[in-house]
Amino acid sequence: RADEGTDLMKKISMSVRKGANAYLKRQYTGVAAFFAVLFIVLCVMAAFGFLTWFVPFAFLTGGFFSGLSGFIGMKIATASNARTANGAMKSLNTGLRIAFSAGGVMGFVVVGLGLFDISFWYFFLKWWFRDLDDNARIQAITSAMLTFGMGASSMALFARVGGGIFTKAADVGADLVGKVEAGIPEDDPRNPAVIADNVGDNVGDVAGMGADLFESYVGSLVSALTLGAV
Repeated sequence: RADEGTDLMKKISMSVRKGANAYLKRQYTGVAAFFAVLFIVLCVMAAFGFLTWFVPFAFLTGGFFSGLSGFIGMKIATASNARTANGAMKSLNTGLRIAFSAGGVMGFVVVGLGLFDISFWYFFLKWWFRDLDDNARIQAITSAMLTFGMGASSMALFARVGGGIFTKAADVGADLVGKVEAGIPEDDPRNPAVIADNVGDNVGDVAGMGADLFESYVGSLVSALTLGAV
């Protein structure tokens, strides 16, 4: 029975990973179209002199790294789900260690990518505007980096809201079909909707949360930079 349970966990985990990848592929396709439109709008504004030409590209990099942090965190989470459950069958400490290590990846990815992107833009813009005096250089750097936070916020909005809607719809559907119609327990593997529910948990609570945390982290850094410039 232990071998059967392990095989079942592997099959469920594989199905969840495939479903999460399929969802994110579809979501990122729609988000890419949104970012392309806004990128063109920002380029037009830069062409007329309302913005610097760095703003559209800062907007793209903010959204890209926000989505990337959520994607990496979700890939690690889906890969560790079955391992955590299998480890918990041995001892609570084993399962906790696997889960804690997998969750720690999200924290390091969010902070690492956020610091990398902000540091890159800051030092690059500081070099680009090196001929300006200190006050003018700081204002120019801040005005360009503000849009970096805007791009991260846009990506977090799609990831968090889209994933949350998906997971709630799948959860309600699984409960209605499983409990009410079929009369089987909640999260029973015999209910195919449970797979969709688990997919929603990963894309909403992991990928969406990762993008949201990235947006909050870099938003606080850029806000502090803006207050200092003002």
